[in-house]
Amino acid sequence: MSAKKNATSSRRNFIRQSSLAVAAIPLTQLSCKQKESVKEPDGFEFAFLTDIHIKPEMNAPKGFQMAIDKVNEMNPDFVLTGGDLVYDAMRGNQKKCESLFSLYQDMSKGFNMPVHNCVGNHDLFGIYEESPESEDHPDYKYGMWERYFGKTYYSFDHKGWHFITLNSLDVTENKRYKTVFHDEQMEWLKKDLEQVDKSTPIVITTHIPMICARSQLTGSKGSPNVTNSSVVFELMENHNLKLILQGHIHWKEYGHVNDRFHYIIGGSIAGNGWKGRRHNTKEGFVSIKVKGDDFTWEYIDHGWEDERIRIKKEEGSRA
Repeated sequence: MSAKKNATSSRRNFIRQSSLAVAAIPLTQLSCKQKESVKEPDGFEFAFLTDIHIKPEMNAPKGFQMAIDKVNEMNPDFVLTGGDLVYDAMRGNQKKCESLFSLYQDMSKGFNMPVHNCVGNHDLFGIYEESPESEDHPDYKYGMWERYFGKTYYSFDHKGWHFITLNSLDVTENKRYKTVFHDEQMEWLKKDLEQVDKSTPIVITTHIPMICARSQLTGSKGSPNVTNSSVVFELMENHNLKLILQGHIHWKEYGHVNDRFHYIIGGSIAGNGWKGRRHNTKEGFVSIKVKGDDFTWEYIDHGWEDERIRIKKEEGSRA
């Protein structure tokens, strides 16, 4: 047999043997390798839950637990909250407020991933005139929050993205809350951004919106926006701001500003004080999936509206 025929025969044998070898590999092994090849190493997912308004009444713990269970089912890398974790600390009463913060803290341990909290107006302790505690109390304003959760503004990094949580609240001279980023925080933010590469994608979380269309849509006299949000936008001018996550309004809104950054107002977990929808926005939270330098988002219904209606009907049938 010639050398040419020998080579041809060898190639045929090799191809036949290789085909048999591939056929012998379980299909599950092939599919696993396919999954591995398309997995995005720089991708991740996180959840944004805002306006939880936890309290022992109105089946609020059950509704919040449904949200926790839904988040755990989705299994994101972490959770961001958008403020108003409890309802209500503004009117003081140490014993009651301790029980509210303890309830939230205990329940939030049910998340299977880290939780990064943001302060809301209802989380400020004893700031209203009717509060039995005065401004000399160690828990006044941010004190109780800091005792449970630490600083009201901070930052962290995750897989190449920089996350900043801001405190959008202070107190007026006549004992009401006001929407502002105070000077000390802005000095901190300036220094924080100095450590962030200009190309790094940035996400800001704040309770009071920095930007929204509510006043234009509803004719509201007072704007819900942070009064000096322009200061933050100026600091972000040469940075890669990608997304602002906001709460307070209890409705869902999305915007993309001049092809530069996006903002989302993330509905609410509590709706209208656990009694139903507010602004006709269904109770829920936001799921955000990051891939490289971009993201997609979805509003997730955790099922509380249907459960609330079911409970009401059941209670009515027993009456």
